[in-house]
Order: sequence, then C-alpha cells, then structure tokens
Amino acid sequence: MDRFVLITGASSGIGAACALELDRQGWRVFAGVRSEDAGRQLVRQASARLAPVALDVTQQDSIDAAAQHVREAVGPAGLAGLVNNAGIGVTGPLEFLPLAELRRQFEVNTFGPLAVAQAVLPLLRAARGRIVNMSSVSGRFAAPYLGPYAASKFALEALSDSLRVELRNSGIRIALVEPGCVATPIWGKAKADADRLLEQVPPELLDHYADDFAAVRAATEHAAAKAMPVEHVVRAVTHALTAARPRTRYVVGGEARVATFLMHYLPDRAHDWLMRRSFGLK
Repeated sequence: MDRFVLITGASSGIGAACALELDRQGWRVFAGVRSEDAGRQLVRQASARLAPVALDVTQQDSIDAAAQHVREAVGPAGLAGLVNNAGIGVTGPLEFLPLAELRRQFEVNTFGPLAVAQAVLPLLRAARGRIVNMSSVSGRFAAPYLGPYAASKFALEALSDSLRVELRNSGIRIALVEPGCVATPIWGKAKADADRLLEQVPPELLDHYADDFAAVRAATEHAAAKAMPVEHVVRAVTHALTAARPRTRYVVGGEARVATFLMHYLPDRAHDWLMRRSFGLK
C-alpha cells in the first residue's frame, strides 16, 4: 500500500535530503518547492514516485492549491506524513531589528507550518498520519543575536505541544526534530541576510556592537565548519514517520544534546555566562 508524505522546503538542504531518502524507501513524496528549477533538480535524482509541488508556506493561496493537488492524488488513502521543514534564519541585534523582518521570520517558521497542517489535517486524519515539525536547539534556548530565529522556534514548539494533545484522539502523532548545527545552505543565506540588515544599522549603534559582531561571526563560521551531515537529521525524521512508538522530540547531534541538558539545569546567570563564552563575547 502506498504511503504518501508532503515535505515543505524541499528545494535544498534538509528538506531535499528527506525527500530523496523517503523516495528511496518507497514513499510517494510530494516535495514542496518554490521554483520549477528546484523541482526539476529533485526529479533528476529521484524515482517516478517523487512529485514536486509548488508551495510557498507564506501564501495561503499556494498552500490551498498544494493541499488540493495532494488531496486529488492520495484519494481515500489519505496522507501518512507531513514534514514541516521550510524555514529561514533572521539574525541581528533586537535593538534595531525591523519588525517587518521579525514578522517575515514568523511567517515562514511558525505560521507557515500551522497553516500547512490545517490545510491537510483531514488527509492526515484519514491515514492516522504523522506531523514532523522541524525545530532546532534554538527552540530550547535563545542565543544572542539569534533572537528572531529562536523566538520563531520557541513558538513552533509551543504550537506542536498544544496540537499533540488536541489531536490525541485522531491517531495523529506529532514530533519535533531539534538539530544542532547542520551542513546546509541556510548558513550562507543567513549570513547574506545578516549583512543586508547590518547595512541598515545607524552608525552610532554600530559602535556598541562592533566587537560582538566580529565575535559572533567568527563563532558562526567555526560552527558551520564543524556542522554535522544532513543525514543525521534525515534519520530522525524517518524514525518519527515510521517508528511504532515515535518520540515527541528528537535532539540531533552530540553538542546539541549536551547543550540542551546543560541549559535545562543551569540558572539564568550561568546560562548567560555560558552563552557569552560560547560566542566569544566580552
């Protein structure tokens, strides 16, 4: 019997890797992409089971059209899985962060996953399917200058916790995947966004943050160089979709597990000290 899964943000990185691995395992994959070129690249690497679907999680019309396409394709079988992977990273000091950037962060990382889930919940209910929401260790604790990203992931975790209980009688399982640093294109995209925002900073404020900016950039480049392979996250997603007893949370990566453990037990001032030390902040 065919198992159908919809994956958002499948153009590259974690989403693309999940789409290709699930296709390899025999799933019928609907790969949500924002461009025809990204869809064609996936098709070249996959079997005929993988079907690209135009999907922008910030646009309700796009979500509705994608949901209708999936509905017509799966029929009464329903949808066995939804992987809410689409995400972006907005970074920078909160003092001058344009609120439009914060709203953009939440539109993609928080409102988008809920909107997609709402659109396909009848299909998930029909198959007693599963929702896998791609969070982050930043959904557990907020690092300096990653406030917008962390806030969106904190909110996604809260929505997932509520939804898990609300859907308890529907047979739908919900899991959060919380990776540490993963080797994906998001690093380059986040750096480009940060550079664009820094150009808008008033000169008088730059003096207050110059040392921090240099330290955070160095720490970020170091983290990116040590980032774990995307396959680690793919394994967690696959387990969440297929295990008889999936976990509610998957912390992925050794450093992520250590950091999550420490941050859970440390008092706030010790937490702040550790964050400063980790980022090389004076």
